[in-house]
Amino acid sequence: MIKVSETAKKKLAELMSDDGYTVGNDFVRVGVKSGGCSGLSYELKFDRETTEGDKVFEDNDVKIIVDKRSFLYLVGTTLEYSGGLNGKGFVFNNPNAQRTCGCGESFSL
Repeated sequence: MIKVSETAKKKLAELMSDDGYTVGNDFVRVGVKSGGCSGLSYELKFDRETTEGDKVFEDNDVKIIVDKRSFLYLVGTTLEYSGGLNGKGFVFNNPNAQRTCGCGESFSL
């Protein structure tokens, strides 16, 4: 399961609305791809449909889809949002990551 903090939910709702999506009806697709300075990096985008093999979760009224391969890397992760002057944007608090880069956008197991 992937959790969504209240601050992340508010920012996702804002961004989804700007792009013509709706929290509660449409999905936030979260994934992992090869790359980044630590080996793996996070992906976050909006989607209206699931594909075969997707895992579907709902937390804090946000529907999340994760492909089967990425799920193994992301189980137990909490999606948060950090704003303000020194804010990083969306932050993945991933208990499976053994090492992360300085910006927090990539990790390794």
